[in-house]
Amino acid sequence: MKNWFYMIVNNFFGFKNLLKYSIPLNLRKCKYQKVENITSKKVYEQFFKFRFHPMSRPRLLLLSSSVVHGYGFLEYAAADINTFLNKNRVSTVLFIPYAAVDHDAYLAKVSPTFSKWGYQVEGIHKDDPIEAVKRAETIFIGGGNTFLLLKTLHDLNLIRVIRQRVLDDGVPYIGSSAGTNVSAPAIHNTNDMPIVFPSSFEALNLIPFNINPHYVDSDPNSTHKGETREERILQYHSLPSRYPVYNVLALREGSTLYVDGQNAILKGINKARLFLRGKAPQEIDVGTDLSQLFAYTLKSELQSMQL
Repeated sequence: MKNWFYMIVNNFFGFKNLLKYSIPLNLRKCKYQKVENITSKKVYEQFFKFRFHPMSRPRLLLLSSSVVHGYGFLEYAAADINTFLNKNRVSTVLFIPYAAVDHDAYLAKVSPTFSKWGYQVEGIHKDDPIEAVKRAETIFIGGGNTFLLLKTLHDLNLIRVIRQRVLDDGVPYIGSSAGTNVSAPAIHNTNDMPIVFPSSFEALNLIPFNINPHYVDSDPNSTHKGETREERILQYHSLPSRYPVYNVLALREGSTLYVDGQNAILKGINKARLFLRGKAPQEIDVGTDLSQLFAYTLKSELQSMQL
C-alpha cells in the first residue's frame, strides 16, 4: 500500500498545483480513520517515514508509576499486567532498566514480581541489546530518570528497533513512569531532572500524544507558590507553531492507559487529566474510552510538518 502511494505521487508530482495528495489514513489496516490532504512532497515523505504504519496494531500498557501508596511494587496494576500478558500469550519479559544507573539491582527488583506471576524476566543489559529486542516476546521499560533512559536508548540505537518490534511485529509493550514517557513522540512532559543530555528528545513514538506520568493536582491549602503541573503543561501548549507540540494525557498515580491498536481505555485505580491544545483540561474517569486521541493528534502533526 505504501509503495502504491509513492508511485502515484512520483508520477504526478509535476502537477503540484493541480494535485493534492489525499492519503486514505485508515483503509481498515492503517493507523488513522480519516483523509487528510498533504500538499508538500517533503511533508508527504516525512509523514510516511514517521507516521504511516500499515497493519500496525500496537499493544501497550502504560503505567503512571510502579509504586502507589498502600501497594507493593507493581501491585496496584497486577491484574491489568497479568491480563495483558496472558491475552498476548507470552512467557518471557525483556526488561529494559536503562532509567536507572545500577541495572543489575533494578533487574533483581523486578524479577521476583514477574516470577511470582509465572513469567521469566531477562535483562537487556545481559545480552546484545539489539538482538535481545529482536527476540523479545514482550518489552517492559521501567521507571527512573527519563533523560538517562532516552539517552541510553539513542546511544545504543534501540529507538528504531523497539518501535519496529512494537508497531510492525505487534510485540506487547509495558511502560512505567519513564518507560511510559518514552512511549510518546517526545519526552517534553517528563517531570525528571535533565541529569544527562540525550541527542534528541524524540522518543519511541508508539502513540501520537505525550504523557505526563505522576500528575499532581494543585493543593489550594498549600503555601507553595511555584507553578503547578497544570500551568506547566498549558505553557507547553502555548508554544508557537514552529515547535512540535502534542496533546498530553496526564496520568495520576495509579492510572494506566491500555492501548490495543487504535482502541485506548483508561484503567487503574485513579482518574487522569487530558490536555488537548486550545481546550480546557478534562477529567477522565477510569474506564473512559480514549480512542479519539489517535484522531485528535493527526491534524496537528500534519500542520506542524508543513514548511
